[in-house]
Amino acid sequence: MPQNTPLVEVRDLRKSYTGRTVVDGVSFSVEEGEIFGILGPNGAGKTTTVECVSGLRTPDSGTVRVAGLDPVADHDRTTHLLGAQLQESDLQPKILVREALELYASFYKNPADWQHLAERLCLTQKLTTRFAKLSGGQKQRLSIALALVGNPRVVVLDELTTGLDPRARRDTWKLIEDVRNQGVTVLLVTHFMEEAQRLCDRIAVIDKGRVAALDTPSGLIGSSAGSTVITFTPSRPLDPAHLSGLPEVASVDRRGEQLTITGTDATVNAVITLLAQHRITARQLRVTDATLDDAFLDLTEATAPTAPTAGKAA
Repeated sequence: MPQNTPLVEVRDLRKSYTGRTVVDGVSFSVEEGEIFGILGPNGAGKTTTVECVSGLRTPDSGTVRVAGLDPVADHDRTTHLLGAQLQESDLQPKILVREALELYASFYKNPADWQHLAERLCLTQKLTTRFAKLSGGQKQRLSIALALVGNPRVVVLDELTTGLDPRARRDTWKLIEDVRNQGVTVLLVTHFMEEAQRLCDRIAVIDKGRVAALDTPSGLIGSSAGSTVITFTPSRPLDPAHLSGLPEVASVDRRGEQLTITGTDATVNAVITLLAQHRITARQLRVTDATLDDAFLDLTEATAPTAPTAGKAA
């Protein structure tokens, strides 16, 4: 990863709506050629943050720079190096897919080949279809194409694959990996943990408007309360209290007869020893590594904040 001046810099960003703070001192930087992920619960401030990066909202305080430019004060210059696919965006209902792609391409001096983008995003058969007649997934793919048609240095993707079926989602992931390999920097907001774990070089977890953690996917997983998950059904009843005191146990959960324990490799050995001592067989035993889901749940609070007045999600 290049270690030069970050292409995107956010410092102590703050934004409120009608007196309610939505973004509360968010700071991070994104290196050129990086896929940088932003995760967080609904209403955590993710969308507001990337809208400030895109120049669509003016911060109350703090600084945002994209290639050294202020996205608000230098909006025209910023739009020529930054593309954005927003969480919710609409076009004129009667515009054809071909017309939209041609129109957006005309805004740039050196646009990408929109026909190639249409092919990569499975839109070729829809070029003569009006925007209003597209399905939700097709509108999403068109939005991604429009974000990339200007050959941007930075692209902001907010809920990239929402509404896409599993095959289309994976095809889109491959496209984004190809885009990054061509030197484009990607700022990705997502709710899909698998998507973040596969695509992102680093991830900022935002909760209640603040950065709760910032690390690589593997770093976040490794710092979760339990890096190993042990699931089994004991052959006869076992008091969970016997398990709670074992080395490095983070949690013990019982659902019916099944027990789930989070801990470390040392916990696995201790569980096996305990079961042997009590002559208990572990049925349907599974030992797996923790996932980004586990880390996310550890880092964020269970409460669901109210969405901001301006916009559907923060």
